[in-house]
Amino acid sequence: MHRHTTAAPAITILLAATLASTAACRPLAEAASATHPASPSAPSGNVGAARGELAALAVKPEDTGAHYDRDDWPHWDTTHGACDAREDALIAQGRDVRTDARCHPVSGTWVSPYDGVTVTDPGKLDIDHLVPLAEVARSGARGWSRAQREHYANDPAVLVVVTAHANRAKGDQDPAKWLPERDRCGYVAHWIEVKTRYQLTVDQAEHDALAAVLAHCPDGGER
Repeated sequence: MHRHTTAAPAITILLAATLASTAACRPLAEAASATHPASPSAPSGNVGAARGELAALAVKPEDTGAHYDRDDWPHWDTTHGACDAREDALIAQGRDVRTDARCHPVSGTWVSPYDGVTVTDPGKLDIDHLVPLAEVARSGARGWSRAQREHYANDPAVLVVVTAHANRAKGDQDPAKWLPERDRCGYVAHWIEVKTRYQLTVDQAEHDALAAVLAHCPDGGER
């Protein structure tokens, strides 16, 4: 059992870094439309680092008594210009994304990392919180302020563009109950990275499921 510390200092540092980053972004709605060609894929974790991070995470039962209301986690904040966090994720994780003057993506190509499905209609995509909001609430966030919850809900490092089908299948389940069809190594490494950054806990079944996947992963490789 590892001692769990408050997440407040870490989140304050992350918020400052995010604000500094978004301040440097170029407004995307200066013209009637804009095209954004090649973009990186969805965020994925480092398998080698994840092994050590998992060992350091506090293993505790889920805080099932923590109240969860999605409205308490404000999301899709405007980040710069006319763009909000959802639109930024679609732009960052798509290819040849075209946006209108209000920064709404109207076309492009996205590959959903959970199931490998290629999508060209942004209306058929969801933005998944890698560690779901309800899971965060059960994992040590009971004392978070509204500002801390808002920061997490809009953190680009936890937002993943996926098909609506994959997002519905996942729901708010942790890796003991649900894993993606593709790149499970990258998925669990990213999960561990997020829980580490936000000083969240894992329950025993979750810990064991994460360890089981990592046991079969080459450093930096997919499975």
